[in-house]
Amino acid sequence: MPADPALPVDAAQAAEGFVETVRRIEKRELSFPLPGSGRTGERFAALQDVAEASLCSARLVEGHVDATAILAELGEPPPSAGELWGVWAAEPPGEGLVASQVGEGWVLNGLKQYCSGAHSCTHALVTARAGESRRLFAVEVNGGGCQPVEGSWQAVGMAGSDTPDVRFTNVPATAVDEPEAYVRRPGFWHGGIGVAACWYGGAVAATRALREAAASRAEPHTDAHLGAVDVQLYAAAALLEQAAAEIDADPHDEEGGAQLRAMRVRAFIESVCRTVLDQVGRATGAGPLCHNASHARTVADLTVYIRQHHAERELADLGAHLARPQDKR
Repeated sequence: MPADPALPVDAAQAAEGFVETVRRIEKRELSFPLPGSGRTGERFAALQDVAEASLCSARLVEGHVDATAILAELGEPPPSAGELWGVWAAEPPGEGLVASQVGEGWVLNGLKQYCSGAHSCTHALVTARAGESRRLFAVEVNGGGCQPVEGSWQAVGMAGSDTPDVRFTNVPATAVDEPEAYVRRPGFWHGGIGVAACWYGGAVAATRALREAAASRAEPHTDAHLGAVDVQLYAAAALLEQAAAEIDADPHDEEGGAQLRAMRVRAFIESVCRTVLDQVGRATGAGPLCHNASHARTVADLTVYIRQHHAERELADLGAHLARPQDKR
């Protein structure tokens, strides 16, 4: 499916990268193994590679392969050829989506925020309130009932991810598994680490300008910044590798460590990204930000993307989790 010609240039480019990556997945030229398949490290590495090339395309690709993993875990068929899936599951304060039963089916109404790929996805997994519960639904998003709210995404960073709010009006939906199944499954936490792998890829990309600066001149402060960044990236890569091995050793989370693992990995990699952005900026100054469009875009995109981690709020959740005696590991 070609990118929507009405999209801004950066969003159109990201959508083209999304379409091309999914096409290569379908042709088996690229592989994103399912979490817990014994090849989770390959999955994280594939996400990292896409993110190094384009964080906005990576955001869209990560949604598609996450949808594939969710469908597999919940016993549903995979996406068909030519379909582009998103996962629209953010639950910020506000109106939100409401699911209503109509005959033997469901319809969705309301506003869904942060819908990446709103103009390019053909299908999405979305969360909505169904009575007192939250439930996951599969929808076709190009049938007229899903309307992106133009102007609802104002950020310069991640502008190419095409992440506006979407207004749902009587959109037919198919319930996926039971209420709350989406958040209770082990893969919910495995998928969160996949997002962190994308962040890590963005941090690697942001480091290129520093590596080039260090290679072009002998300057001890630049070298020191590069050394500090390298230590951080090495530790992040090692942690992702360890997390992948742990997921493969316990894919169904029988030991109960998936949530704690994801919280730790996401918090650490978010901190690594912040350190990288700071060190690279201090070492290279304004030059790459003003004269290197690719670097400036990566910095802006990564700054926004890592805000999917909610900083001290998530660290507080981690601390509270650890404070329960049964969770001290």
